[in-house]
Amino acid sequence: MGHTLKKLMRHRPAFAGMVLIGIFVLVAIGAPVISPHSPIKQYKWYTRLPPSVHMHPPPVDESGEVRIDPVTGEPIAGARFLLGTDWHGRDILSRIIYGAQVSLLVGIVATLIALFIGIVVGSLAGYFGGLIDAALMRLTDTFFAFPAILLAIVILATFRHPGLWAIFLALGLTGWTGIARVIRGQILSLREQEFIEAARGVGAGHLRIILVHLIPNCLAPIIVLGTLAVAENILSEAGLSFLGLGIQPPTPSWGNMLAEARGNLLDMPWWGVFPGLALALTVLAFNLYGDGLRDVLDPRLKIRR
Repeated sequence: MGHTLKKLMRHRPAFAGMVLIGIFVLVAIGAPVISPHSPIKQYKWYTRLPPSVHMHPPPVDESGEVRIDPVTGEPIAGARFLLGTDWHGRDILSRIIYGAQVSLLVGIVATLIALFIGIVVGSLAGYFGGLIDAALMRLTDTFFAFPAILLAIVILATFRHPGLWAIFLALGLTGWTGIARVIRGQILSLREQEFIEAARGVGAGHLRIILVHLIPNCLAPIIVLGTLAVAENILSEAGLSFLGLGIQPPTPSWGNMLAEARGNLLDMPWWGVFPGLALALTVLAFNLYGDGLRDVLDPRLKIRR
């Protein structure tokens, strides 16, 4: 483990990916602390403000007096919006910070679902072979024949009010096919090895051989596939939210922020640029880290320095 970590630290793209992922994870966990404003509160006196480091003065009425908050009865204080506000007066920085929670949660949970299905299908197909292999691989080919985003839309359409769990299932049920194929190939190459024959010789059952001897020897490709799948699921969630089928407003998601900003990119570019940049950097970070893991864990590849 320590040797692998040292290799990752020397692998500059992977190290950059680790740093970016660490930053986004800390931002997501610490969102309630570091967020300057509520992500859903509408500051109607501060709509369509461009990014600025300066404190905006409190709003005044026609007589020049500071306006009174109708809820609290107190004068409205000035506010600072580092990345500006949207059409509804919501703080874009706060919405991006809370959107990181949604993106990382969807990416990780959907990937775990896809990994579970892919490992089960690939392991059973590769270990038993024959009719079981043929049936499971034809099932995999059937799912693989449909575009993943289209199949996810069909799955989400079956829910009356799709929420986070619906998105988890939609992405998890459409992302396992490639994982199953890779695991099947790994199992096919391992099942005839001498240590598997030895396990059979001492009376180990099929389930024990698969769980104890085969799957642990497939951990390297599983980790790499999982890391890359997180990036793919984050991007897919943003696409579904952009289409209105994912996270619904006012809950912040980078995808629905881009959808809300698409008609105002010329006069309010900050509304769409910043969530798009956060999405791009997150996907890039996981891809860099996944590629680095592949280079480090696969002895057949020469590590880039």
